[in-house]
This record gives sequence, structure tokens and C-alpha cells, in this order.
Amino acid sequence: MTTTARNRMRLLVPAALAALAVSATTAAASTPSAAPTAHSVTAQEHQSTAKNPKAMLDAWLRLWNGDYTQAPGIISPDFTVHAALLDGGDGSSIRGADGLVAWIDQTRAAFPDLRFSLQIDPLVAKDHASVRWTATGTYAGGFPGAKAQPGTTVTFTGTDTLRIKNGKFVEYWLNSDTLQLLTQLHAL
Repeated sequence: MTTTARNRMRLLVPAALAALAVSATTAAASTPSAAPTAHSVTAQEHQSTAKNPKAMLDAWLRLWNGDYTQAPGIISPDFTVHAALLDGGDGSSIRGADGLVAWIDQTRAAFPDLRFSLQIDPLVAKDHASVRWTATGTYAGGFPGAKAQPGTTVTFTGTDTLRIKNGKFVEYWLNSDTLQLLTQLHAL
């Protein structure tokens, strides 16, 4: 496998599997546009969100559903990812809001209409939040080793756990059903 293919695989699968939401975000998840939203987030909105973990989770869902303007208000410059990547990496190379947005953007290149929704309400305890999610999207092609045709609909699940510090997400643990996705992409 080439270095380019390995890097694409490292970035693509875990990002496609990562998302978090709260029950109040169901309407946001069904927004028809898959393109990043041009919504301008004010400093006051960022301050309000930072004091409310459920509002932060709502912004997290909007971020994963393509509204990249959410990242600065909820992602710490010290943000790190903990995930088992397909290339054997641990996700630690994905840092801060810019790194996360690049990871999400890479995912959306292969699944441009990817939409995340909740399976259950989130659990929030002190400085941690965790939820079980479902993601559905249409495969656009380009995944290394995939034999699925572009246009194939995929659905997969996972659980996200995030740690909050000073009103922003600083750590992210991803546990996703990679086997479910790879099977649908005929990549096994």
C-alpha cells in the first residue's frame, strides 16, 4: 500500500465513524445541506455553549454534519484524539480544531452526505460526555481497497467519549464499528 493510500485510510475511516449528538439535535441532523454551513458563530454564542455540555454536544454534531464554524468554540488547541486507526496509529497526530476539521473534511470527501444521529441520550458526568450514535451516508468512491460502487449507502455505529476542560473538548475517545463499515464497502 502506498504512503498516500495509507494516510488516506488513516484519516478516512475513524473520522467517518466519529460523531456525537444530543436528543435536541435531531433537527440539525436532518438538515438537507451536506455542504459546510456559512453560519457565523458569535463570541456570545461560544461563551454560552462553553458553559453547557449539552450545547457543546449539539455544536459537536453540527461540526460533524459539516458546519466547520463550530470548531473554534468547542475544540481546545490542546485537543487530542484516541482511536485505533487502520494504519496502526493511535490518533494522536490529530491535534486542535484545525486537525479535527481536516479529519472531518477528509471523511466527507468519501461520504459527502454523511449524517449523524443519536441512538440514545448522552451521558454527562462532571467533565466527561459520552453517547452512542448512528451514521448514514452515500459512498462517493476513493476508499483504498473498497470494491463497493459509488452510490452505495452505508450505515454504521459507534460510541464517543469526550473530556471537557475550561469549556472546550480536550480529549476524544472513539469506539466505532469499523467492521460494519468495511463490510458494506466490500473492503474485506
